[in-house]
Amino acid sequence: MNLGMVTGTVVASRKEELMVGLPLLVVRQLSEDGSQSGGYVVAVDSVGAGVGEVVLYASGSSARQTAVTKDKPCDAVIMAIVDQWDLDGETVYVK
Repeated sequence: MNLGMVTGTVVASRKEELMVGLPLLVVRQLSEDGSQSGGYVVAVDSVGAGVGEVVLYASGSSARQTAVTKDKPCDAVIMAIVDQWDLDGETVYVK
């Protein structure tokens, strides 16, 4: 699992049939201290996340393990919206 922030949306009017109806969001990877790190990934949103929210996402074969993405051709999925996280006894983020 990775921490990320939803930074945008992707609209695709023509998709592989198995992907029809699945919302796509752009996610920027975050480091453990909350700073931006790494690049961007387009992920299927399985939880109703929105732009500006911090999320947990999985990539690779793990992305096809949720009820929404099972047996779908996707490489990343948002599977949780983060309410808070702490690191070494300090609160890093609160929604």
